[in-house]
Amino acid sequence: MKTVKNIGVIGAGSWGTTLADLLARKNYPVTLWVYEQDLAERMTSSRVNDLYLPGFTLSENLRFTSDLAEAVAGADLLLLVPPSQVMRRVLQQAAPHLGAETLIVSASKGIENDSLQPMAEVITGCLGAERGHSLVFLSGPSFAREVAAGMPTAVVAASADAKAAAAAQDVFSTPSFRVYTNDDVIGVELGGALKNVVALAAGVSDGLGFGYNTRAALITRGLAEMTRMGLALGANPATFAGLAGMGDLVLTCTGDLSRNRTVGMELGRGRSLDEILGNMNMVAEGVKTTLSAFQLAQKIGVDVPITEQMYRILYQNKDPRQAVSDLMLRELKAETV
Repeated sequence: MKTVKNIGVIGAGSWGTTLADLLARKNYPVTLWVYEQDLAERMTSSRVNDLYLPGFTLSENLRFTSDLAEAVAGADLLLLVPPSQVMRRVLQQAAPHLGAETLIVSASKGIENDSLQPMAEVITGCLGAERGHSLVFLSGPSFAREVAAGMPTAVVAASADAKAAAAAQDVFSTPSFRVYTNDDVIGVELGGALKNVVALAAGVSDGLGFGYNTRAALITRGLAEMTRMGLALGANPATFAGLAGMGDLVLTCTGDLSRNRTVGMELGRGRSLDEILGNMNMVAEGVKTTLSAFQLAQKIGVDVPITEQMYRILYQNKDPRQAVSDLMLRELKAETV
């Protein structure tokens, strides 16, 4: 595995900026690609991402550019953190500038609409099967603002290549950011994507004024749906009891910093999806992942009642209270079915 000296980061949202700063503070030279040219210029002069991560001064080892080739060329490690639905488009533009031995790490969570592919398949499709084996996927319970503030956090780096996972583990680990390795790429990816759908549902529950009983039921039965999907797609069920599964699910369903839970809360309070999203400058991945997850579940024949009701709320304007009623009045069955 090539020694990591220079790092490129694609995507200057709150998570991409936080991880870029974390790496820069480990004395890696890091170049962060910022889609908005005016934001890149402001970040260069102020060393603050005032749009996505206000309140945090960024490392002097961190450079900013709106030139994608500049961020990619010469990178020994390329960290991908664009929204999942634009991953393919951005990576197709970046690929010609990518070195043959560059370690690729993805911290994006989602399932692509239309293709119904997780990020591993999207990235492999763009870069070729020969790169797919050594891809690494970073996931787990990690709000950007808490990581930026240095609060203790644990995540997982998943790859089919043990050496690649270990290399990413070494690069990203700090005294406050602990990285475990895992070889279950599909399980880690599904956990990171599907937990956002359940977090939307948990937010709807909170917005409707329901209590802890309801939230606990949604988290637990949501985990059951995630595990069923994972098993059908070849994941290790133990992954869903770990950081990328239960850990990220609990965080996203309960934390006030969760964008997906926030969207769900506003839906439960009666606001329209267009109105909610129009007032947000960051992406709530669960909204588009709900569509992909529901369609994927139908394709592979997996029962996902919570995901189905979120799909009907988001895409068919179903009344949230009716969705809850329909969930509760489903045919009675054994818990482990």
